Amino acid sequence: MTDAYLERDIELASGKVHLLEGGSGSDIVMLHHSWGSPGWLPVHAALAERHRVVVPDLPGWGGSVRPAWAREPRDIAILTGHILDALDIGPAAVVGTGFGGFIAAELAAMQPRRLRALVLVGAPGLKPENSDILDQMMVSHRDYIEQSFRDRENYVAWVGEEPGDDVRELWDMSREMTARVTWKPYMFSRRLAPLLGDVTTPTLLVWGGRDRIVPVECAELYAACLPNSTIEMVEDAGHVVEIEEPQRVAEMVSSHVD
Repeated sequence: MTDAYLERDIELASGKVHLLEGGSGSDIVMLHHSWGSPGWLPVHAALAERHRVVVPDLPGWGGSVRPAWAREPRDIAILTGHILDALDIGPAAVVGTGFGGFIAAELAAMQPRRLRALVLVGAPGLKPENSDILDQMMVSHRDYIEQSFRDRENYVAWVGEEPGDDVRELWDMSREMTARVTWKPYMFSRRLAPLLGDVTTPTLLVWGGRDRIVPVECAELYAACLPNSTIEMVEDAGHVVEIEEPQRVAEMVSSHVD
């Protein structure tokens, strides 16, 4: 796998954006979960064998400057469009994992011609009627991250029994920003679904069969809204499908994007 990557900053009018990038070929932009980007992951390395992979810290997360005015996911989606412009990427293939999928869906709804391919991995954004999106503000953040994995053994293998201070700081800062833009309503927008019917971008919906964070019902809702979409289930994975099954997700994404 391509383990080599670059780490750099770009400047927007709204402030600095930190990003990682590696590989070569057609561009894939990956947007991270609400708890921030944990760095260059095996899924990024696998994708970088065939593509140029760009992994920005969303504005307000990680090493990117916080836009103090942002109050909803659509604000972050607008800035994500500015990131694509600054990088001269477009039409773009965008992969959104968890909360990053919510941002990707908002971007597609606002500017569908900006995207040539869309992948949503365990994405919130639509309100389930028969189940609930787990509210991370109601549990400890450590418990929330643990529940993102299919089981405790897999969580410990990736995070460890006790996360380091740098990881705790990332989670805390990310949680604060997440609360700023997803609170009331939590992790969905009633303005999103009515716009998705006109988004003809080829869309792949990837969900873990053991996702305890965003129910599979949300995949079905996205599929009902997006006219050019398909669902791929990874039965033995939790919410962080791309971490637990990186090679399989990379193969799905590459096939879809190509």
